[in-house]
Amino acid sequence: MKETPISYEVVQRHILESKIRNVGKATIREIKRLINCIETETGEKFIRMEMGVPGLPATEIGVQAEIEALQNGVAAIYPDIEGVQVLKKEAARFVKLFLDIDVDAANCVPTVGSMQGGFAAFLTFSKIHRDKDTTLFIDPGFPVHHQQHKVLGLKFETFDVYNFRGDKLKDKLESYFSKGNIHSVLYSNPNNPSWICFTDKELRIIGELATKYDVIIIEDLAYFAMDFRKDYSKPGEPPYQPTVAKYTDNYLLLISSSKAFSYAGQRIGLMILSNKLFNLQAPDLLNYYSTDIVGRALIYGTVYALSAGTAHSTQFALAAMLKAANDGTFDFVSTVKEYGARAKIMKKMFTDNGFTIVYDKDEDEPIGDGFYFTFAYPGFTGEDLLQELIYYGISAIALSITGSERIEGIRACVSLVKREQFPALEDRLRKFRENHLK
Repeated sequence: MKETPISYEVVQRHILESKIRNVGKATIREIKRLINCIETETGEKFIRMEMGVPGLPATEIGVQAEIEALQNGVAAIYPDIEGVQVLKKEAARFVKLFLDIDVDAANCVPTVGSMQGGFAAFLTFSKIHRDKDTTLFIDPGFPVHHQQHKVLGLKFETFDVYNFRGDKLKDKLESYFSKGNIHSVLYSNPNNPSWICFTDKELRIIGELATKYDVIIIEDLAYFAMDFRKDYSKPGEPPYQPTVAKYTDNYLLLISSSKAFSYAGQRIGLMILSNKLFNLQAPDLLNYYSTDIVGRALIYGTVYALSAGTAHSTQFALAAMLKAANDGTFDFVSTVKEYGARAKIMKKMFTDNGFTIVYDKDEDEPIGDGFYFTFAYPGFTGEDLLQELIYYGISAIALSITGSERIEGIRACVSLVKREQFPALEDRLRKFRENHLK
């Protein structure tokens, strides 16, 4: 048995005690708990890459605005279910200035993070058309969205987009849409976990087919403007964050404060509905709601049933951050570029030690450096590699739990890896390679 940075016996015992049947198939939170236990006993700090959480301080503009709102007494008052007006106004400005799309402020709805927004959208859209009962996931994607469907008992289909980039995407999507059972499609852009970014050609394909087949596109913009290959930081100036909203009116956008503003702990996000979708009349909704108007059913039916509103003070925090970005006094993109810089360094450490990058291209262009990257090592499946890396003090998640068909792959998140940990990461990767040379 070869020497590893973390005690073999300790790791084995904690895996057994965790009752995790297969570490490679464990959820993100299960991996987190396992690594916490090993760290506590050994005192050895892991290179933590399993959690997609911010690794930068929360935006001070939001913190101060939230403190002021609390001091003004909002904690004692229920927020309006559709959101406070100042936030709705700044949200509509934000999508105009950074996405170049026009929506009414009424269509900008705060949610308890983008996860609640997705949950509400799935629930509502599954009831719009009696004959459309299935969501399509363009994967790989955030594993919890699959879990939400399972919890709700909703049908979904999925495919890995890796082999269907560019023009190939059209035939693949049409093979699903033509069956007539798909009510909506979900993808993230930039993508969690692969960090691929759809090109304008691909977004046009998705949008035009959505219009043709009357399918709603749910575009998850959790990593807003974080494809650092282009500068999306200037309000009202091109280039704009790419979006399917340029090519169809059948869209709902999920905008998160968690990554772009490092405000994950306060659970505040936005649903942005097109004017057409918000006001769409769908008679089948009356089987479940008191209205047949999509936007009203979504807000006063589903969102109200889930939480009775989004925390009052955090709405003022997000409104202040959006206003500062809109006014050009706060460059939120420059702050989070640190993630791209870390990724570039870390990816080289992996490839220098025999690892390969799994999702490496956007059509013919090399993938950008950002919040995530994916890697593999010859001779390992992703699930086996994940378990093996734990003995080397490195944690991540297997791509197999994300809907990816690249079973050899691992997803790494760079956010919690500090620069002072880079020497330890390099040493552990070098040790891994030495122990696995054929």
